Amino acid sequence: MNKKLLLYPLIIGFFGCLTWFIIDQGSHLVTDGSTPASSVVEAATAASAASAHSTAESVWLGMVQNVHHPLALLLLQIILILLTARLFGWLANKIGQPAVVGEIVAGICLGPSLLGMALPSVSAFVFPAEGFKNLQFLSQIGLAFFMFVVGMELDTHKMKNKAHDAVMISHASIVFPFFLGVLLAYYIYGQFAPANVSFLSFSLFMGIAMSITAFPVLARIVQERKLSSTPLGLLAITCAAADDVTAWCILAVVIAIVKAGTLWTAALTLALSLVFLAIMLYVLKPWLAKKIAQFQRQQKEKSIVALAFMVLLFSAWAAEVIGIHALFGAFLAGVIMPAEVSVQKLLTDKLEDVSVLLLLPIFFVFTGLRTQIGLLGQGQLWSVFGLIMLVAVGGKLGGSALTAKLMGQSWMDALGIGALMNTRGLMELVVLNIGYDLGILSPEIFAMLVLMALATTFMTGPLLDIVKKVEENRLQASQVG
Repeated sequence: MNKKLLLYPLIIGFFGCLTWFIIDQGSHLVTDGSTPASSVVEAATAASAASAHSTAESVWLGMVQNVHHPLALLLLQIILILLTARLFGWLANKIGQPAVVGEIVAGICLGPSLLGMALPSVSAFVFPAEGFKNLQFLSQIGLAFFMFVVGMELDTHKMKNKAHDAVMISHASIVFPFFLGVLLAYYIYGQFAPANVSFLSFSLFMGIAMSITAFPVLARIVQERKLSSTPLGLLAITCAAADDVTAWCILAVVIAIVKAGTLWTAALTLALSLVFLAIMLYVLKPWLAKKIAQFQRQQKEKSIVALAFMVLLFSAWAAEVIGIHALFGAFLAGVIMPAEVSVQKLLTDKLEDVSVLLLLPIFFVFTGLRTQIGLLGQGQLWSVFGLIMLVAVGGKLGGSALTAKLMGQSWMDALGIGALMNTRGLMELVVLNIGYDLGILSPEIFAMLVLMALATTFMTGPLLDIVKKVEENRLQASQVG
């Protein structure tokens, strides 16, 4: 034992002396000057030349420079985003709202609407315009992971069991608000559409913005209110799932048309999209089921996760190259994953925490940074916002409730389905950001639609409470009678 203790300092000391000797000898070497000095060497030379500065001042200046480094700034942004999102999500839960509502509000508060207005210098330092790209890429990765999980959670068997009623209600809740959105676009296009944006592109995006439903948020509301096993909850989830699939297909078509520019290019993009869809569903899906089953028999969990990641990345990349957006590909990759509970739980455990707790709040805040409520300073703009709310709620809630009533549901259940289908949340923000990135939505319309998404998500809980209270009062009155 003593020999081992003696050997340690001897080895360290021996190689330490050799290292010092080589460095001492190398200090006498001279370069030939042919190699250009790197920025690091230049910075070191400049630092040594400024010998007038004290050591403390040099350390302070170095720390200030380090804070402005892109990586340090990105980490600071993530820390601030996560803390704010968690705080507002907790406050939202306290008042009976889903956490997503609080996270959207957190994003708006960190953006120009509050922080930028109250502390412009702080906002400019923490969220400079040149740092937006890094946040955008992170948010897109988080969304891709999340859409993959949403695709896996899509229960096609439940959709088949209630297919007729669900498809009728779902498609009515898309067609009616879509028409109203296009009609609204006709009246506001001249004032609010960006320059060089065609009416076709603007109207299609207004239509899809009015007709979207946030399937993940709806599913969580149903779960939190213990409606999952009730006929109302099952029908609402099935309607939302059918709505989700249909809306994403329509969105893919809209993006293809907008990006293509000409009719023939759009037709080619749609044809490629159909080929891609067929390959994913009829070639990759059965092969994936066999391969994952083989890995399960061999107990190779890491191989399953690696294969799922590769399918996710390939599908997202292919969709982006075709021209229908990477998020559609990520969603489709989730849909073709095997339906075994063990496989879905394994993949969800790996992805959901990272996407929901870390990367999705970045997306919400990034959306908030783009939302400039101060642009709506004129009364006329708020009247347009009121019209957007009327179209959004009347089209989605009214269309869903009326169709549900026609399909044989009671008025209370029909209104409950309408209130749930009116939830827009995250999916609406995804659509709005795509439209904003493509230059189709102006900052004013973007701000109005973000507020509409927040308001329609916020009103879901109170509307369900009202429906429940009315139903309870009706039952009590019937029992007394």
